[in-house]
Amino acid sequence: MSNGLATTFEVLSKTDNEAALGVLIPALDSPHATIQESALAALLLRRSATGQREILRRLHTLSERWKIIIRRHPGRLTHTLRDALLDPDQQICRNGCLAAVWFHEYDLIATLLSALEDRTRPNADLAAATLLELVGQLYSELCDGGDHAQRRDPQLVRRHAISSLEASLNRFGLHKRREVIEALLLLVNHDNVTLKKILENPHHAGFLVMVDVLSRSQHGGVMRLLLSFLDDPHAPSAVLSVVANRSDAKFVRYFLRKIGREPAAVVGQNLKRIESVSWLRMGGLLLEQLDDAAQHGAVRLAMSTGIPRSQAFAVIEYLLLRGKPAGRREAAQALAEFHGAEANALALTALDDPDPQVQANILAHLRRRGIPGVLPRLLELVDSRHAVVRKAARDSLVEFTFKRFLGTFDTLNDEARHRTGALVKKIDPQTIPLLREELQSAVRTRRLRGLAIARAIDAAEPLEPIIIQLLHDEDHLVRAEAVAALAICSTQSSRQALQTALGDRSPTVQEAARKSLHEQAIFTHWQQSLADAKD
Repeated sequence: MSNGLATTFEVLSKTDNEAALGVLIPALDSPHATIQESALAALLLRRSATGQREILRRLHTLSERWKIIIRRHPGRLTHTLRDALLDPDQQICRNGCLAAVWFHEYDLIATLLSALEDRTRPNADLAAATLLELVGQLYSELCDGGDHAQRRDPQLVRRHAISSLEASLNRFGLHKRREVIEALLLLVNHDNVTLKKILENPHHAGFLVMVDVLSRSQHGGVMRLLLSFLDDPHAPSAVLSVVANRSDAKFVRYFLRKIGREPAAVVGQNLKRIESVSWLRMGGLLLEQLDDAAQHGAVRLAMSTGIPRSQAFAVIEYLLLRGKPAGRREAAQALAEFHGAEANALALTALDDPDPQVQANILAHLRRRGIPGVLPRLLELVDSRHAVVRKAARDSLVEFTFKRFLGTFDTLNDEARHRTGALVKKIDPQTIPLLREELQSAVRTRRLRGLAIARAIDAAEPLEPIIIQLLHDEDHLVRAEAVAALAICSTQSSRQALQTALGDRSPTVQEAARKSLHEQAIFTHWQQSLADAKD
């Protein structure tokens, strides 16, 4: 734009002479974009009601460039827009509504409320729709913390908007506009006094509408508000009823995300007040659509609410048999709280789950069930290729520990020693290290018992070096027991040690050595026969 033209528009924007409008308004329709835009900027600077109305009249035909110019002059159209929202002219009103949304004119919320409350106005429905769109826009700004450097703080705007909406709700019996309630629900927190006043009074004119909006709205803000009541120790029963009865997939996912891996204490208290959850009664229809985390939450929900145990078990059963990994794992843990034939059968089935963590979670409570014949299965899982399963199997066989076996060893007969000791060696990984400590003890009786245990559980081979050292023990009974323990060791070192023991100063040790060498020869021959048979 030339300097002369720029100067002309600057003068037209500042002069008090209203005749300037006669130049600027026609310039809005100029075929030259530069002149149009300069005229627009000048009219905005003049704050002329007539000029701004002309801008508004053309608003629905504006280019994006015009919108950018108007945004550079925030608030300049507010007064004109306020009049437009109440104007009976449909296009003017529609343009005013468009401008309110385009330019984030939240100060117009009160005006929109006035327009929608009067059902005799031809544009009341348009005002109601604009109110929801504008409040939804404000909600988004509050959530994302958008750039408001040139505007008021969104939180301050929110408080003013809530005040206007609350005033309108006090007149709800007269206008019955659902949009007012929807807008309020997007902006308030669950501790809002007006909100609670309505939800706790079934006779309030807005009660049924508010419950219906909470039950049906797909807006994330309304769902957020609804679920936030779970954090309220005094949550209205009407709200908990809505939470329990909503079964739309989007809400269910929000709900389960709210519960998380473990509900907070207050959330848990409110869940206990819920005695029926509609979508849990639908079986797997919705459960199968949930992702891993949501299925985990579904188990937590079933176990945290006051729903009948039979329904909770049905959820656990479905997810344990057909759920995704996280759902199956949590269901396997939750199964611990169910007893009886059905639960026992389900636990045994879950032991074949391909996920080792599911198997481990079942093993944690399998022994307590008292299922006949389950011990062999547990022993089989002690050798699982998965560490988590091996650990769980060993933990479930807590009575088969070396320390406990050591404490009862002297009271057992030979058969019980061998049978129980074999289990202990298989189950308790500390068996050999602890037995080594016994053999190295300074106490004679402990060394003797350690050697007896080594024989009973066939553990002489991994302890061979220590047992050979005991052939030099000062006590001849310890030496004799050590010789007996080496009988099944087929190594060259054990044979040499036994040959040396034949010259021991004690006849008892000598006799034991001869016997062990004989047994060792038989044992070696037996091993060779097995090897030949395999070949």
